[in-house]
Amino acid sequence: MFIGEAEALASFLETAAEIAREAGTLLNNYLERRVAFELKGEFDLVTEADRASERLIVERLRSHFPTHAIVAEEGGGQEGSSDYRWYVDPLDGTTNFAHAFPAFNVTMALERGGELIAGVVFDPLRDEMFTAEAGAGAYLNSRRIHVSKTARIQDSLVATGFPSRKRHENVNVHFYYQLAMLSHGVRRAGSAALDLAYVACGRLDAFWEFGLNPWDMAAGVLLVREAGGVCSDMRGGPLDLRGPHVLVDNGVLHQPILQLFGEIFAGQYRFAMPEMRS
Repeated sequence: MFIGEAEALASFLETAAEIAREAGTLLNNYLERRVAFELKGEFDLVTEADRASERLIVERLRSHFPTHAIVAEEGGGQEGSSDYRWYVDPLDGTTNFAHAFPAFNVTMALERGGELIAGVVFDPLRDEMFTAEAGAGAYLNSRRIHVSKTARIQDSLVATGFPSRKRHENVNVHFYYQLAMLSHGVRRAGSAALDLAYVACGRLDAFWEFGLNPWDMAAGVLLVREAGGVCSDMRGGPLDLRGPHVLVDNGVLHQPILQLFGEIFAGQYRFAMPEMRS
């Protein structure tokens, strides 16, 4: 990487972190007011805070990078032919936020020519800023972070999520149960970007989920990669931000988890679901 290119990349990341921090302050202000939520579709929640945060972020990005494309969850972005594309989730964990459950964040990532080059995940309640740039490592509040060294599923703490839409069709309960039986536990905190950031810093050993959107995971995927972890789909194929599922982990656990997932996809279960008893 040339010096000028490295400087530009650092500038992208610094600007994104500043914008995310400003949006996080805005979200905290809304949280104190306990704003009402609406439904977009049958299940998905959206609040005034989502829209206000997105407006702020998109306005700032347009001001700093007027030619860049922006893909934002609430539709306020601007598509274009630029080689640079921002993925923005102005409030990841909206359902948590709507209930004042303290697990939500602002997440932004920059892609150049299809390659993720910068990403931030900001937790405004804990004042934790996770940042990563391609080839330069991952950081939490300016301190270098790394994935865990956990070598066995039996010793791991892992996380997943269940999308609110079409919950009755979601097969993840099978994966959830098998991992819950094998590991120290499965967490389901309702904020994919934070789960990914926690894998990057070693608080979690692995995370998987079905049906995420690019803005949910782009920054977190870069964080995990730069922290020494591995990202793929749940069958071991290359990760597609628009693909059906994602698996990230510390690298050591990747093959054991893929083997387990392969069994589950094939309908083979190491642990039978318990029967209901009165």
